[in-house]
Amino acid sequence: MDRPYIFCHMMTSLDGKIMGNFMEMPESGPAGDAFYQIAFGKEPKYQHQGWLSGRVTTDDNFTMYRKPVLEEHAPQVPEGDFVAEKAPMYYVSIDPSGRLGWEKNSLAYIDTTAHVLEVLTGQASNAYKAFLRKLGISYIIAGKETLDYDEALMKLKHLFGIETLMLGGGGVLNWSFIQAGMCDEISVVIAPCADGSTKTQTLFQTKEGLSTDEPVGFTLKSADVLTGDAVWLRYLVKSAGKKEK
Repeated sequence: MDRPYIFCHMMTSLDGKIMGNFMEMPESGPAGDAFYQIAFGKEPKYQHQGWLSGRVTTDDNFTMYRKPVLEEHAPQVPEGDFVAEKAPMYYVSIDPSGRLGWEKNSLAYIDTTAHVLEVLTGQASNAYKAFLRKLGISYIIAGKETLDYDEALMKLKHLFGIETLMLGGGGVLNWSFIQAGMCDEISVVIAPCADGSTKTQTLFQTKEGLSTDEPVGFTLKSADVLTGDAVWLRYLVKSAGKKEK
């Protein structure tokens, strides 16, 4: 397999939401703690070298919708990818056209520190790539106009040594990876609460032009009852929507 082993690790409500009012409930606290400990704690269940999210998830949690400070007439940067540094942990952000307003080349998530690594396409401008280089942020180019999953994951493995990668949403990104046949395992911590909203993201969601609602099957790997009435479910992806050519 010329890509990392990929597990999708998420916390949800009982009604499958990955964000929303349910997170303010006290019942979500133990589930949130378990979610972190499973992937990032002192004795994590997965030995991964990076976690990957989409642009909206990154803006919601880290860049807070800031605009990048671009120099429109920046000198032309070298062609291809940019490896700023090697790190024990990477935060990989799918940002095809280059829109995230980073302020530094690392981020902190509770007590985990990660080097920022952007996944761009040919749509990203020279000014944006120069902006990333100035901050010391690594990037790879994967696809001309749309994301090339195979190229992106191959580069993450070979350029940065990422053998195991956590996929961390949002719902559109999670589903697109599954349908592309690029997700091996699902790990879901379910909080014992719900908010019934129809306006917030669910664990998996389609997006026109990116994915379809073709069903996917899973095989149960384990089921554990956690503190605070939460549960942790692990599934292997049994079948994916990607057709054989």
